[in-house]
Amino acid sequence: MDSANFPAESPTLAPALVAADFEERVEHRYAENEGVRIHYAAIGEGPLIVMLHGFPDFWYTWRHQMAALSENYRVAAPDLRGYNLSDKPKGMENYGMRALLGDVRAVIRSEGYGSAVVVGHDWGGAIAWQLATRMPEVVERLVILNLPHLSGLTRELAENPRQSEASAYTRGFQEEGAHESLSAEQLARWVSDPEARPRYVEAFERSDFEAMLYYYKRHYPREPYEPIGPPGEKVNVPVLQIHGLQDPYLLPGSLNDTWMWVGADLTLVTVPKAGHFVQQDAAELVTRTMRSWLSR
Repeated sequence: MDSANFPAESPTLAPALVAADFEERVEHRYAENEGVRIHYAAIGEGPLIVMLHGFPDFWYTWRHQMAALSENYRVAAPDLRGYNLSDKPKGMENYGMRALLGDVRAVIRSEGYGSAVVVGHDWGGAIAWQLATRMPEVVERLVILNLPHLSGLTRELAENPRQSEASAYTRGFQEEGAHESLSAEQLARWVSDPEARPRYVEAFERSDFEAMLYYYKRHYPREPYEPIGPPGEKVNVPVLQIHGLQDPYLLPGSLNDTWMWVGADLTLVTVPKAGHFVQQDAAELVTRTMRSWLSR
């Protein structure tokens, strides 16, 4: 997302209440992956769900879903490396996909599980797609919010001028020194909840802006954009994909043909009035949809 053009507020479809004792029940724990400590918040008991945030965000983005799903599940939401209370190793070489996938696996193991339902939004969604493809043994089901499969996004970047224009901010983020123009207050502008925004500012003040942009420099497609070839290895676990259609950065055209890259059941839910941060814009709908799908 382009921090310089964040909307002052996100559209809210319906308020979602977090239980008054949510903060008291949340446990703050750490997992370790090859010397890098990953902070995560956990709550509830039962089958494990791991929830991965995107940019610019931190574990607290999942508070509505965590509070509700903790009635039946153990929910763990890490801060990605570079963010908030997780370690922030220097150097782009420390933000390769192998390391990012290892962080998620470390959280799963830290909780004493061999596998989990994995939920991802934005960059967390990119990591989740890759985890299900490259480490399928640790993923039971996959829930993706506002992050099309990379093959669909790359196709649209190459063939759809509107998506290329919508992704102009990523080209800025890939430039040398781009992190120097960011600030915690600027990155938190998208947060519409007046009680949550100060927490976001604090979390971003603890984060490493250069590390946050390593994700774009290391993994986001670069010009000249070229479509990825014929479908290779597919995701072979059930997938629930939820997409807010008002997302100005990831246009819905990238969702077309997603079934080409999924070899199991695929459920697609679009939310016409929600934006990029659908887990907050339509918190109750997202939570209800996830609960119903997981209970099938």
